[in-house]
Amino acid sequence: WWYPNINFEIRIYTHTHTPHPGWTLSRDRYSPREFARRVAPSDITNQAEYSHAKDCGILRANTPLIQTGFVVTYFVIFTWVRSSFDLFCMCVMTALLTLYFVTYLHWDKDLSTAIYHAFGGLCYFTPILGALIADSWLGKFKTIIYLSIVYVIGHVVKSVGAIPTVGGRDVHIALSMLGLILIAFGTGGIKPCVAAFGGDQFEDEHVRERQKFFSIFYMSINAGIYLQEPFLTQTVHFFTTSDSNVTLHSSFAVVFIAGSGMYKKNPLQGNILLEVCNCVGFALRNRWYRSKHEPRRSHWLDWAEEKYSKRLIQEIKMVLRVLVLYIPLPMFWALFDQQGSRWTCWLLSPTPCVCRPLRKMATGMIFAALAFGAATLVEISVVKTVVDPAPAKNSLLQVVNLAGGDASVKVLGTDLFPEPIPYFHDSPTYETFPLEGPAKYAYITVTSLGADTECNQRFEEEEAYSLILFPGPAGTQCKLVSVAEHQCSVFSDAIAWFRLYRFLNTLPEDLNITVGTVLFNVSSEYSVSPNQTVSQGVYSDVTCCLKSGECYRLDLGLLDFGAIYTIILKEESGKIVAHKTEDVKANNVHIAWQIPQYALITAGEVMFSITGLEFSYSQAPANMKSVLQAGWLLTVAFGNVIVLIVAEGAGLEQWKEFLLFASLLLGVCIIFSIMTCFYTYVNPEQLEKFYLENSGKEGDNNENMKKKNNDVPLKKTGKGTRL
Repeated sequence: WWYPNINFEIRIYTHTHTPHPGWTLSRDRYSPREFARRVAPSDITNQAEYSHAKDCGILRANTPLIQTGFVVTYFVIFTWVRSSFDLFCMCVMTALLTLYFVTYLHWDKDLSTAIYHAFGGLCYFTPILGALIADSWLGKFKTIIYLSIVYVIGHVVKSVGAIPTVGGRDVHIALSMLGLILIAFGTGGIKPCVAAFGGDQFEDEHVRERQKFFSIFYMSINAGIYLQEPFLTQTVHFFTTSDSNVTLHSSFAVVFIAGSGMYKKNPLQGNILLEVCNCVGFALRNRWYRSKHEPRRSHWLDWAEEKYSKRLIQEIKMVLRVLVLYIPLPMFWALFDQQGSRWTCWLLSPTPCVCRPLRKMATGMIFAALAFGAATLVEISVVKTVVDPAPAKNSLLQVVNLAGGDASVKVLGTDLFPEPIPYFHDSPTYETFPLEGPAKYAYITVTSLGADTECNQRFEEEEAYSLILFPGPAGTQCKLVSVAEHQCSVFSDAIAWFRLYRFLNTLPEDLNITVGTVLFNVSSEYSVSPNQTVSQGVYSDVTCCLKSGECYRLDLGLLDFGAIYTIILKEESGKIVAHKTEDVKANNVHIAWQIPQYALITAGEVMFSITGLEFSYSQAPANMKSVLQAGWLLTVAFGNVIVLIVAEGAGLEQWKEFLLFASLLLGVCIIFSIMTCFYTYVNPEQLEKFYLENSGKEGDNNENMKKKNNDVPLKKTGKGTRL
């Protein structure tokens, strides 16, 4: 087309069979510019020719450059960026979501777990909606863009709801829930489109390249997890992470839109999911009404042949055969997704894992079950040192005996403290005191040094108390000290990473104690300071000053992880001496014992999720890939529903719940392995070729039928006879 004076002639020779066999010739003449527009785009193979042709006006502005690997490479780069940003946003948010529920909204672990998995389930139910929008209305590319906007709006709303100065607790809850719903619709609607849109960039013959793409695609997704690590090692606030998510996801949208002209965008296939549902429904109804009067058919879907094409019926059979294999899969996700809920709460406890695709998936399920088995063993070791918070209509009671001798404590109507309590007991334990209501006035009798003392006190539910016995002018006296509001959770998993300290002052003068950078003010006469958090370490030189100004040095020794200490200050030989007691034992299980479970669950995810993603794409017909991707994501949603039901309904101890999930997944894995033995792998390209050949034969048969029906023989007639 470089020569404007040359015209091109295209000659098309066509051989016809009917109605008059023979060859026909058609000629068309084109100017160089018109010829280039019709022919050249498929022949331009380098950027220089492409740019020159567009500069000369030979190519239209929207004509893509057809160059091997060009579009795919750019799409892969953009997809890597998008996937990394997207999972970075989600991981940062979900990593803090359970913490946000527990520490900021003050929800208990079960409610936090339930809301977390309700959000996770909604994120994986909405892919059905995203697949419908992509296949029948907007297309995959526009669906990704528009729902990204919804996703960003959700983060903005959630960010506002996490600002401490905006409204009260009800406002925070309402905005947070609205933001999470918008995020779920945004990210869920995008999920089935991205993987399917990436697979669309490859031609049918590029099977190995497409497999590599899915592996790299999943690698880029998990890269987002590693990007969050340096971010989360800092002191962060929930609303700060939301602002970061808005910025990053907006950046992704700009990067992704920048490659719009380079992507391969397949035309809309129509509302294929609705058509599939209608076909299945028609087959079931037709079979119900006509099966008694007509011969048996080879498959129940064949009862839809009266209304739907054989090709659609065959494609639905392919999809259903894969969906049947998905039935056991939610149990894997029920275990895997607990990393963000149960395992997060657990990390806050005193101790902070060449085969066929289906075989790989079964192996991944085994790894996940082993991960929960390892978690069960660690949890059993952990609970030995845990003091659970008081449940409803109960409180916790501890007796600190400073009365000068052993003391017997009797609480009317209970069998608490059956044995005498030693004087200066090193580790006074907390006992659960049933109240039978929100509050109770208890009658307590203390016997010490041969005398009885009445020590009647009022107790509130879900609180922890220390009953301090000390000598007085008229015998043994008692004082009930309540842990400050919201501080009962010092015994729960949420605060157990900290070292909590309180001081009990037996001196007649007020004291000021400085432990590291933390200041304790303790009143006189057996008063107790509030619990405060102190960094782990050895404190051998602590300053203790009397109100009069005289100071002393105290040796408190090691303050260890997870422990709660009461330091009793007494005057001995003219000096202040500290006696340390452990109300809650320090951690004796190292955090490194949790590494195997994360290694196993990660290995399970690699074997299960990557293989399942590629398997779902490769086994789906060309026009049903988004549908099957949505079906795959639906298994994640049902997995979250399983966790939601167990967390709210079972009421099991944590280690028993872990063991239950591990056992269920092993049972499901056995069922899934049996199901895979009866599955036959299919090649959608062979199905396409088969139908192309059959459609050609059907076309010839139709032409022959028309010929037979339309060819009416003419007979000779006499002169003057008219037809």
